Amino acid sequence: MLFEQIALTSAEIAATPGRKKKADLIAGLLTQLAADERAIAARHLAGEVGHKLGVGYATVAEIRGQIAPAGAASLTIVEVERRLAAIAALGGAGSARGRKDRFGELLARATAAEQEFLSALVLGAIRQGALDALVVDALSRAKGLDAAAVRRAYMLAGEIGAVAEAVLSEGAAGLSRFGLTPFTPVLPMLAQTAEDPAGAIASLSGPVAFEHKLDGFRVQLHKVDDAVRVYSRALNEVTRDVPELVAAVRALPARRLILDGEAIAVGATGRPLPFQETMKRLGKNRPAGSLPLSLTLFDLLLVDDQTLLASSARERFAALDALGPAHRVTRLSTWDVAEAIAFYEAAIASGHEGVVAKSLDAPYEAGSRGAAWLKIKRVRRLDLVVLAVEWGSGRRKSVLSNLHLGARDPAGGFVMLGKTFKGMTDEILAWQTAALLAREIGRDGHVVHVRPELVVEVEFNEVQRSSQYPGGLALRHARIVRYREDKTAAEADTIDAVRAFAIADGVAI
Repeated sequence: MLFEQIALTSAEIAATPGRKKKADLIAGLLTQLAADERAIAARHLAGEVGHKLGVGYATVAEIRGQIAPAGAASLTIVEVERRLAAIAALGGAGSARGRKDRFGELLARATAAEQEFLSALVLGAIRQGALDALVVDALSRAKGLDAAAVRRAYMLAGEIGAVAEAVLSEGAAGLSRFGLTPFTPVLPMLAQTAEDPAGAIASLSGPVAFEHKLDGFRVQLHKVDDAVRVYSRALNEVTRDVPELVAAVRALPARRLILDGEAIAVGATGRPLPFQETMKRLGKNRPAGSLPLSLTLFDLLLVDDQTLLASSARERFAALDALGPAHRVTRLSTWDVAEAIAFYEAAIASGHEGVVAKSLDAPYEAGSRGAAWLKIKRVRRLDLVVLAVEWGSGRRKSVLSNLHLGARDPAGGFVMLGKTFKGMTDEILAWQTAALLAREIGRDGHVVHVRPELVVEVEFNEVQRSSQYPGGLALRHARIVRYREDKTAAEADTIDAVRAFAIADGVAI
């Protein structure tokens, strides 16, 4: 089948109200595909490329501005997959240029609809609804299966394409392929957000466990005898990067294990180091003599021949405590609000992000962001100035979306601290597009430069070092809270206030 059908279906899904109607559109396409096309189409409609391409926003914007779309569709689904795989396989000297050239060659073969979809796909910017959840619904509707059973298979497989191929070729029988098996990572359970410990206690029915929320990287650790493998939150294997974690798990007194935890770099004082320091341990550019990682475990999914996914958190935690108390997360079980608040404040004082409140009666819901886990994090806010803005892509292609944010420099001008498109409603996007275009002073490709007049309240987790911006600092997990129409740019927060946050976060400046 031509790849254009995926692009056109995605556009139709984005324009269609109602989850069931969206799922029916996906089901209608998936059931028409050949066996070797099903997994590819399912991944793409879920917004997943399936490869690490190394193609960023600037590259896509530059290429789109230079390459006219093809007049007629000719790319097949399989050919697009082959070309994307070839781009991902490039490495070594000249690979950046090679990826750009090959992606440009792909876009030159693509129609306007295909160019739009491919650009959004590689940037993770598909805007058509719930993405992977919609594909799960579509698969269940296509074969008349229980949606919960398909969802569970996806959570255990960690890859929507494999589930699509199994379901579409074998129906209910295909779901039996997916179970909890060592060295096959599963999607991690995720947390919703609570405002404070009191709100978490009120939301969770039954007993509550509060745990330190570490600002490291999530790891899933698998063991069979002496063989140990470690996977990231995205289910990529990182075993070679974390030898101390491998050694810690290998020493645990069990033959088979699947564990959920966090890896973090800790300084000489015992306080956790900034997130950036921990992340230096991953990837090809790991510096020599890197600080060792500390392993903290907070859940146990399998021990020897016992699968614990359906067991209560109380049972899982007890089994984990008996297995590896030296690596156990700091935890408090309480109904008392004052105790919970004190525990949260102690976690913050120790340098952690906050706490996670967990229902002790809940099972482990792989891949779910359910209400059984609630994260309570320290949040900072600054009033910053909009310096420029980028045109959006996908559903946001007709509006100005990605804001360039700057702090006021007391010596004059503004210091850029990063970009964000998060936290914006459709109403905000429409308003800011008009307001910023009215302040336009120039353009650079997809970037619109504006007079520095509008102030936005920005929520973020921490300040980190950055070589990308002139001030040497950037905000992590920044999102827009609101526009401050009551403030002028002269009243925005200064770069000195940002530096104070950086010092508090242990960032050397």
